[in-house]
Amino acid sequence: MKNLPLNRLGPHESTPGVVNFGILLPWISAADGNRLFVKIIHERDQFIQAIQPLAFELRHDVNADYGDIWSAAVDFNTTRDSQPGSHFGAPDRHVYRFELHNPNAGALDWIVDPYAREYATGKLSAFTLGYTPYSWSAGETGWRTPALNDLILYELNLAEFGTGLQGAIDRLDYLADLGVNALSVMPVNNVSLEVDWGYLPLGYFGVDERFGRRDDFQRFVDAAHQRGLAVIVDAVYGHTGEDFPYADLYRRLQYQENPFMGLFAQNYFGVSTDFNRTLTRDFFFSVNLHWLNTYHIDGFRYDCVPNYWDGALGMGYANLVFHTYEYVRTSIASLTSLSRFDAPEGPRLIQIAEQLEAPEQILEQSYSNATWQNATYGAAVACARGAAGAIGNLGQRLGALGYVEQATHNGETMVKAPLQYIENHDHSRFLCEFSLRHRDWNLLFAEGDRTQ
Repeated sequence: MKNLPLNRLGPHESTPGVVNFGILLPWISAADGNRLFVKIIHERDQFIQAIQPLAFELRHDVNADYGDIWSAAVDFNTTRDSQPGSHFGAPDRHVYRFELHNPNAGALDWIVDPYAREYATGKLSAFTLGYTPYSWSAGETGWRTPALNDLILYELNLAEFGTGLQGAIDRLDYLADLGVNALSVMPVNNVSLEVDWGYLPLGYFGVDERFGRRDDFQRFVDAAHQRGLAVIVDAVYGHTGEDFPYADLYRRLQYQENPFMGLFAQNYFGVSTDFNRTLTRDFFFSVNLHWLNTYHIDGFRYDCVPNYWDGALGMGYANLVFHTYEYVRTSIASLTSLSRFDAPEGPRLIQIAEQLEAPEQILEQSYSNATWQNATYGAAVACARGAAGAIGNLGQRLGALGYVEQATHNGETMVKAPLQYIENHDHSRFLCEFSLRHRDWNLLFAEGDRTQ
């Protein structure tokens, strides 16, 4: 796997007031009569009918590795006064989208940028003119990711826990007082809906605007580390939302094949990603590297692994976690942003699989060092209900019976462990499992008309 040329993709302010845009669109060429535009408006003007976005045409080129690439440089210094009364070109956030003019399909608007680093409401990407990179605290250089066998995780939904990143930061002391030392953060990637858990992504290279801006998440990670809390993010790579641009655009063009999407392994949710495609593999590898270096996270919880699990030697999940581990292992000495993983036993990068179909296998056959598994949860429910032999079974589950404690891959010995839990976002509260009625009818937690 290779890191994409991210310095050419998405928006980048190369010099003050000049923003370069770039997007890979394989099989969409200017030679076939296509034209691509980026439509930009200042965030403060987007709901003023008299002020319309300005459109700038991109030029077409061919990338040796990925094919058709489109790019443009927009000089806000010379276009700032082109719309009297607008904030165009003023510092702060501008929102944008792409529009493709295709000779057969016509004008296809509302194309999200898959390489955007910021997002706005709905199907809009964003960038901050005059953006100042976040300055990490002095203590960040001394942070070390906890050892795997010491992890005590708290699963966190930012929208519900703290109504955003600032609210979560305000509650970090509470979490530290609980005795946990790691936060498993449910998806923070961009989605199209205002209320959404995040498992149908549109954008992967930044934080959804519902929670805050990119420096808000960096501040959240920084503050968590200062309190002894590792941060693990939920990575949804086996499927996307319908409006993810590589799904949406090629569908609207009625292409019979897709350079990014397609059936690969299982097909449980959303639109499946095809890891047989070079762009798909390198895209998600680049997402991992971006989050490790830009946001200083401590690891990933990979959602719905069966959607891209094709075996230990396949092109999908095992390939991704191997290359991510190898990147960290070979870069620790040269990148101070990765020093948190340095440990005598080897890199402490956390890679957790949600492979409920074969959790024992995923630890044995991949560079994952932890996995979700529902056996402990099921044993705990049976034990609480007084099922015969249940307490012995629960003891075996808590003892990780059947799981390797370590495995050697290519000469690298790694500590391995299943995650133990009796609750998570896929299950009801443990207490709700016990009632004369189905758990969804548990009167202890009934909602509705209290007079009835």
